[in-house]
Parts: sequence; structure tokens; C-alpha cells
Amino acid sequence: MKVKSATPVDIFSLTDQGDALAVRLQMLMPGASRHHRPKPFIEIAQSSFRSGHRCIFICSTGIVIRALAPVLRDKYRDPAVIVIDQSGNYVIPLLSGHEGGAVAFAHDIAQAISAQCVVTSAMDYSRPIYTIGMGCERGCPLAFLQPLFEQVCREMDAAVTDSAVTDSAVTYSGLASIDLKADEAGLLELSKSLNLELHLFSAIELRQVEHLLSEKSEIVFKEVGCYGVAEAAALCCATKLTGMPAELALPKQKNARATIAVARSYAP
Repeated sequence: MKVKSATPVDIFSLTDQGDALAVRLQMLMPGASRHHRPKPFIEIAQSSFRSGHRCIFICSTGIVIRALAPVLRDKYRDPAVIVIDQSGNYVIPLLSGHEGGAVAFAHDIAQAISAQCVVTSAMDYSRPIYTIGMGCERGCPLAFLQPLFEQVCREMDAAVTDSAVTDSAVTYSGLASIDLKADEAGLLELSKSLNLELHLFSAIELRQVEHLLSEKSEIVFKEVGCYGVAEAAALCCATKLTGMPAELALPKQKNARATIAVARSYAP
């Protein structure tokens, strides 16, 4: 079973027992980087954190707090930080539990390694809500939108099948875009065919989640006033439906005329 993350992951260990667990985790997270007793530890850990990578530390929480304290900003910009004991019994979402997705990520890890997830925040999350965000050229026909949607569905279904959280296919609760697409025939047709309400957001609203985007496009900003449509719309839609923070479940994908992304939030 794999643990999915749309954001790069760095795994840090300081003991041989911890490194054995790190090797196991790396096998569950394709693409994750492993750092065993890195030197200098604090500088490398801080560099990873400042780069926005999700950080998994197999060591004491005190070591992590002392290492990262000088570079902490706020829960809206800091990446998820997870702490695991070297025996792999407990998984703790230490920083950015909700806004950064650490709680959900910790639950995934805990289930994958048969550990206990220790959540100390006031509210835990339960049912995931998935939303689709789309951007497209003016006059983009359904023939470009439908295949892109189907491609993403296949990727998401494959991801959750491998996930430790669920073995069922993803269902979507909303389709979203920028308000400039209110009369976009292709999007309206896709919305109708999927039986999903089309949620529209202004550029100002989309900019509220720009810190969560996988990349920012100056070209898109010059055209519509925000740094991305598909990812931002999906995030805004997920938050609108749950009233809770959202995270990217699948970063932006594209074809010749359209872009698409998937966001996830958790209904309390």
C-alpha cells in the first residue's frame, strides 16, 4: 500500500533503528527523499522546510522543535511536519495539521505502517470531500475537457486503491473555475453531464489560496488576475463545501487547451 503526497517529502532519521523505519517509509512513498544523520542536521532540515517539503522526522519532538523554530512562519504557509518514534508505534502531526494537511497525511502513514496516529489538535477530520478545478481557453469544446477529466479520474482511483485509507473509487462533490468562465459552453456542458454544480470564484477569491499552489504562473496572472485557475478553484470549492481548509490531492494536469486539478477537504 502506498502513501500519496502531492508535495515533495523528506524523511529524516538519527538512529539506525530510525533509519530502518525510514527505508520502509520510503518504499511506501515513491519519490520521497531519505536523510540519515545528515550533516549539518539543522541546516538541512531547515532548508527542506523552507522549500515547502513535507518533513517526516523519526526522532523526538523536542529535537524537531529546536531545529525548526527559527524558520517557522504560520500555519497557512508552513508545510506539514510529522514526527514518528523510532519503533514506528506513534505518528504525530506536529505542524500545519489542518491547513498543511499534516493530520490527513499522518493518518495515511499510521495506517500504512500499523501505527497509532496521535492528533492533539482540537478537531480531527473524517469524510474526505473531493472537488475538481478546471481552467481552459475561451471556446474550449467538451472534446478537450471530458478526456482530461476521465484521465484524472483514473489517476485518482488508482491512488486511492493504493492508499491505506480507502479502497473505493473517488467521488466528486463539485466542479469549479474562475468566474470569467460563467458562460463557457464546454464547462457548462461538462457540469451538466457530470451532474455537478459549477462553482465560480473571482480572481480575488482564488488568490486567497495561492500559497497552496504547486506552481504560480505569471502568464495566467497577467491574463486573469490570479496565479492559477484549476488548482485554486478546486481548493476554494473544497473549502466552500466543507467550511474547512483544503489541500491539493492531485496537482495541475493539462492538455492543449485545458487544465485540471483535484483538491480535498474533510467534513467535520
